[in-house]
Amino acid sequence: MATSIDLDLAFSADPDLEVAPLLSDADHWQALLSAWLHQLAPELPAALQAPAYSLGLSLVTDAEIAELNADWRQKEGPTDVLAFAAQDEATDGAPPLPASGEAEPLELGDIVISIETAARQAPEHGHDLEQELLFLASHGLLHLLGWDHPDEASLAAMLARQERLVKVPAEP
Repeated sequence: MATSIDLDLAFSADPDLEVAPLLSDADHWQALLSAWLHQLAPELPAALQAPAYSLGLSLVTDAEIAELNADWRQKEGPTDVLAFAAQDEATDGAPPLPASGEAEPLELGDIVISIETAARQAPEHGHDLEQELLFLASHGLLHLLGWDHPDEASLAAMLARQERLVKVPAEP
């Protein structure tokens, strides 16, 4: 691996959810997301190029994500994943913020995944829960980096990119 991507990850998993130990391990998610960011780095717009990133990943209940879905998207009920991008302006052609003396991680935002919804839909996608969570986390990360899917062609491109991401092994 050339230069590594430094990632400051704020990870949380609802303690009431029954999740395999690996899926509730912050170090596991840190390694995966860092590997994905490294793979995506050459494709990112200049405003999102950084040696270090910061993001949040929360694994929550249906009730928690339904509340966020209602508050932020005005949609009833739970969804599988929500992404709250901190750098939306950066992906719209705005210049990056001026660098300070000390390199602060570039804040990407937060990814919130409902474990309960993921567990229900995993069989529909031919996945086990771990594969479904990887797919949803990669989807959320792409949204934080400016990807969107307003039409079928965009969705197909995003899903294809996710497929390539989840095949990247995490390196410690």
